[in-house]
Parts: sequence; C-alpha cells; structure tokens
Amino acid sequence: MRKTEYLLEATLFQSRWLLAPFYVGLVIGLFGLLIHFIRQLVEFMLHLPSSTESDVILGVLALIDVVLVGNLVLIVIFSGYENFVSRFDVESHDRPEWMTKVDFGGLKMKLLSSIVAISAIQVLKAFMNVGSYDDKKLWWMAGIHLVFLCSMLVAAISDRISEKSKPPEELPASKRKLLAKDAEKLVKDARK
Repeated sequence: MRKTEYLLEATLFQSRWLLAPFYVGLVIGLFGLLIHFIRQLVEFMLHLPSSTESDVILGVLALIDVVLVGNLVLIVIFSGYENFVSRFDVESHDRPEWMTKVDFGGLKMKLLSSIVAISAIQVLKAFMNVGSYDDKKLWWMAGIHLVFLCSMLVAAISDRISEKSKPPEELPASKRKLLAKDAEKLVKDARK
C-alpha cells in the first residue's frame, strides 16, 4: 500500500512538468506578438508624415497596447514556470529582480494591473476616435473597464486582508524582508 501511495504522489508531483509545453507555447505566441508589433510599427512610421496629432497618439497607444500584452505574457511565462514547474537555474546579472520576488498573489496583481492598463488604452483609443463608435459600444467598453478596475481593487483588498492574518514565516521572502526592515526602523525610532 505504501508503495502505491509513493508512486501516486511521485506521479502527481511530476505532473507539474505537463505545464512546460504551455509556457513554450506562450514563448511562440510572444514571438508572434513581436512580428505583429514590427508590422504595426512599420505601418505607423510609413503613415507618420501625413498623420494628424490624433493619429500619432492613437498609433503610439496601439504600440503601447502590444507592448503591455507582451509584458503580460512574459510575466505569466516567468512567474508561472517558477511558481508551478521549476526554478530557473540562471545565475546572471541579466535576471530581472522581480522574478524571485513574485509569489502567486503578486502574479495575480501584476496580471490584473496589466489587464486594467490594456483596457484603459482601448477605452482611451475609442474616446479619441469617438466618431467611429456608437454610444452603446462606448458604454460597454467603459463598463468592462470599470469591471476590470473593480476586480483589481477587490483582489488587492483581499490580498491585503489575508496578508495581515498570516504569520511572518508564511509570507513570501520579499514581504518578510520588508517586515524586518520596518521592525528595525521602529526599534531605531524608539531608541531616539
């Protein structure tokens, strides 16, 4: 019976590697996004001499939109792989500092923040080109953006509440360091 239990647990533990192809697929999707960005940039630059100020702003917003989606995909790849599959064994100066500090709650907030930013850009683009949209579509876009924004706020509040109830040893290492620094500062202030 114990051998069966060990085999089951080992199989379940190793099943995390089934996620690896998903992250490879996201890397391929990121490459596709790069191709789309380059095509959009070339098109933007070709039309730049005859563009109005509004067209330039809309073009730049479209480029920012693609960059934010790329950032979102990259955050999911790095954080998802590190949180659910395996740690990266890359020890170099090129490693982004946030990679080791993003836990699942942090990942959730980064994703929601990116989605809200992307949504805000879409709403801004629509309002800058208001003649191309009917009122109903504009209201829907604003309403959907508001739902994303409220979702982010609720998630942030719930994370804040749940963190306060956790003992320090259950917090991510980055939060423990911040708590330790705050405690040191309080002690120093109290001695003064």
